[in-house]
This record gives sequence, structure tokens and C-alpha cells, in this order.
Amino acid sequence: MAACVCGRAHAQHPSPQPGGPAAAGDPPSLRSRALGAGAALLQSKAPLNAMDLYLNGFHFYADDMGRPVEAHHFCTHLTEDLHQCTIFDSNDGNARLIGVEYIISERLFQQLPEDEKPLWHSHHYETTSGQLVMPGIPEAVETEAMRMLAGTYGKTWHTWQVDRGDTLPLGIPQLMMGYTRDGQLDPQRVEERDRRLGVSVAESRRARAGIQAPQPAPGANAWESGQTPQLSLQTVPVRNRR
Repeated sequence: MAACVCGRAHAQHPSPQPGGPAAAGDPPSLRSRALGAGAALLQSKAPLNAMDLYLNGFHFYADDMGRPVEAHHFCTHLTEDLHQCTIFDSNDGNARLIGVEYIISERLFQQLPEDEKPLWHSHHYETTSGQLVMPGIPEAVETEAMRMLAGTYGKTWHTWQVDRGDTLPLGIPQLMMGYTRDGQLDPQRVEERDRRLGVSVAESRRARAGIQAPQPAPGANAWESGQTPQLSLQTVPVRNRR
């Protein structure tokens, strides 16, 4: 699993989803802002405060590689074999919560039921290619974290399709996947991200050249077969109705 990074990782450049629309509704009122400020002083936010690991990468819809989404992950190391992450469309205070990702070790992945494995994607390429970055972290620390993430697997659901211009989280969650080789993601998307965050995919790749990523385990990256799981909406009877 990924190395624990001491201290909090803060990107220094707010980075909205390129071309993303504003969320629906009016700006927060003075009353709403006052309520939020009071709650911030009086209420504990321990689960959020624990999410001190920030990663930036790209996902695509499991059934459509032509729809890449930049994903800002804020994660916590729940156990040695499990991270849990919230995903936002930017890293500023007005970011929209667009999904979640669970990251597990290969040991846990191998224990999954066979029908569960196709929901997960490997991180072998994202980590070694430099596509996944940790803005604001020293290169040596980032490289070590990527070395430990290289053999992990992610299960990702996006709940807000910001790439199609939705101003509300419409529809049902969508299963997302990660890229597995060069040429799958438009390099201009990566270059624009790099400029905005002050990172370099090329420099990260060179720094990670010594990472020996294991081959993805059978069952992961199901989309590579040409068939993939994806959710659909259906009406079902209500059970145990009172």
C-alpha cells in the first residue's frame, strides 16, 4: 500500500475541471455561510481531517474510453491494505464531490470473489508513467509512495458527470477505470493539468523508472476484453414494506 506521507499535502494552485460548469443554484447566502462558520468551530470533522493524502489523476467511464475525467483524490490510509478516497473535480474550496474510490492491496484483491474483480482496475501504469501525481510533495517521497501504490487496485464510482456539463449529480453512479498504457489518454489533457498544478509527467516518469510494477492480476481491468460491467437503472419491488 502507499507510504504514509507525513504532514498534509496541499496543492498550491486551485484547479477546476477544465471547462466544467458551475453547480446549479444561487451562491450561499449570508445565513448559510454563518451556519457553516459556526459548525466549523463547534463540530468535529475527524473523518475529513484524516484525509491527508492528495493525489491527482485521470479516470474514464468503464464503458467509454472517450470520456476522461480529471480526478482530485483526498484519501486516508484506513488500514495497511486499504485506502478510502473522496474524489472532487478540483482542489479549491468550491470543488464538487464527484465520486469515491477504494484502493486495496494485491493480497486483498486476490481474495475477492471472481465476479467482484471486474469492478476493479490496476494502478501499475498510472504510478509508473507519471500520470498519477501528488502535488506539493518532494519527488523522493512521491516516488516511494508510487512504488507502494503500483501493486494496488482501485474500485471507483463517479456520481456526478461533470464532463458532460451536468450542474447537478444526475442519474446513477458510473463505474470508472484507469489507463493502462501510453496513447490511451490525450496528452494535451495531461499537459494542461501539469501546467495548472506545476508538475511534470515526464519528470515523474524518469524519477519512477526504477519502480518494478507487478503485472495486473487476472480479473482486473475487465474493460480491456471489450466487455465491462456498468450500472443500469431498473424498477424493483419494495421488500419488507411497513
